[in-house]
Amino acid sequence: MADPLAILAALGPAWSWVIAGLVLAGAEIVVPGVFLIWFGLAAVATGLATALIPIPWQGQTLLFAALAVVLVGLATRLHRRAGRHDATLNRADRGLIGREAVLPEPIRQGTGRLRFDDTLWRIEGPDLPAGARVRVIGLAGTVLRVEAV
Repeated sequence: MADPLAILAALGPAWSWVIAGLVLAGAEIVVPGVFLIWFGLAAVATGLATALIPIPWQGQTLLFAALAVVLVGLATRLHRRAGRHDATLNRADRGLIGREAVLPEPIRQGTGRLRFDDTLWRIEGPDLPAGARVRVIGLAGTVLRVEAV
């Protein structure tokens, strides 16, 4: 079996960059997040540039580093501008605001407990008897604030 380094050397630096870029792009499928794709694109672009223009290895390395920084920075900026960062993502408790329920037990001295779906929550609100209807109006850490409906 042929030595992989000998094969890459025979293909030349341009193909080495392209293959490395494809490996990085493929690794994006396995590794969570959207990050390696930009390094892969930088490597492929470096390979294409090297195929068109003979660039020494030092220049290739600098070109790859510059392209990687620019692509990651551009992607980060576009991602933020698109507003894809949602502060409520993976925050199921935010979806409870506005929901109503019947108290299974009274609220005494401003505290009690209430079950939503499969979770038992601590609640704070005015003293109310069991059977009273309440609405979630906010959160304080992991404690739901409620009011009478």
